[in-house]
Amino acid sequence: MTKQAPPATPPLGGSELILGLEDRPRPLIGILAALQHLLAIIVPIVTPGLLICQALGVSARDTNLIVSMSLVISGIATFVQCRRFGPFGAGLLIVQGTSFNFVGPLIAGGSLMVKAGTPVEGVMAAIFGVVVAGSFVEMGVSRILPFVKRMITPLVTGIVVLMIGLTLIKVGLISMGGGFSAMQNGSFANGENLLLSGVVLALIVAINRVPVVWVRSCAIVIALAAGYALAGAMGRLDFTGMHEAPLFQVPRPLHFGLDFSWSLFIPMIVIYLVTSLEAIGDVTATSKISREPVEGPLWMRRIKGGVLLNGANSLLAGVFNTFPSSIFAQNNGVIQLTGIASRHIGVWLALMLVVLGLFPAVAGVIQAVPEPVLGGAAMVMFGAVAAAGINILASIHLDRRALLVIAVSLALGLGVSQVPEFLAHMPHALRNVLESGVATGGICAVLLNWFLPASPEVDTQAGAVHR
Repeated sequence: MTKQAPPATPPLGGSELILGLEDRPRPLIGILAALQHLLAIIVPIVTPGLLICQALGVSARDTNLIVSMSLVISGIATFVQCRRFGPFGAGLLIVQGTSFNFVGPLIAGGSLMVKAGTPVEGVMAAIFGVVVAGSFVEMGVSRILPFVKRMITPLVTGIVVLMIGLTLIKVGLISMGGGFSAMQNGSFANGENLLLSGVVLALIVAINRVPVVWVRSCAIVIALAAGYALAGAMGRLDFTGMHEAPLFQVPRPLHFGLDFSWSLFIPMIVIYLVTSLEAIGDVTATSKISREPVEGPLWMRRIKGGVLLNGANSLLAGVFNTFPSSIFAQNNGVIQLTGIASRHIGVWLALMLVVLGLFPAVAGVIQAVPEPVLGGAAMVMFGAVAAAGINILASIHLDRRALLVIAVSLALGLGVSQVPEFLAHMPHALRNVLESGVATGGICAVLLNWFLPASPEVDTQAGAVHR
């Protein structure tokens, strides 16, 4: 999950929803509610694709295609999650979009391939091949959730989510300084770049202190708009992607082709597993806010459908040239804000996302944002991922065993990400896997959690918290 932290909103508590799950809103109400969801999620949907493309040197035209398809695929997944078709979807007001969880490993693995001389198109083909292959992991997990929940406990999930956030912070800081291109031309972290990123970051912090709830929920969009305007005044907007894009984007499957890389795939397995378990928490939270059951056969059917669609949509994303998706947490804050839990809102929202994605000028306008502006917002969102991991760990009983698992996993995961030379004399195949700090920390957490037995009292407490 990941993802931007949900906006701080007063809970509905015991009050009734204005519109329940099956209520059909009037068109105007539906459009306004869907627009509120759109403002909360459009930046997190497009940011992962922009960051990965900028880091790997993808052309402006291909970046536009990838960003456009991320909107289209998110719209399709949101529609299916809300409507539910057979075993696919949860049947709740759920928003799905491009996941931040995969950004760090894809940038790290892709950058190594670029340095080794692989053409950018070949790197993208390998990435999308891995995205397709990994999607079957998540779809398989949806069928064996009880077993996976015993193996990937909240302790493991919290460590991996925290590792994802901590490793992403380096990516965010590089973006704040101007990105890899700025490192090459000598303008990294100059006055202009720091001004742009600093203004966005400061505005997000300031707006989150405004007492008006709907203003806080739009803090990132407002701050990015201000950064965009400041960049325009400084002559820093680049509309190359918009000028090169067609008027209407016809979805093109396998534009880059498909390839495969084990060094990319192994870290992705860990992240797909964690993303599956995060989806369980997100579906449960949406059920609770929507006044629906959070236990029993209906709840289990919903989480299985939600996780299955998580995987199926990542398969669709890989085929149509974009990155894995996951269920977003932001919509829960919007449901609390509006009091509208009707899943029919998802139809309007899905339509908005698909329309925005099919007209590349929209992606071109977003793509014109200078990387420092994007970096200022990304730092907050990446920090929110790390904070989500801390929140998960804080919800469980941290005895001596748990602290040992956390300490060793974080030490090894962060250690190899900061000093990759430590792996220089290991076999090539093993080195390719362990170079990802998330993979190293995640594998270590799974193994230690599995082989270090917990006391029965701790198991009981952890299970109660997780449920």
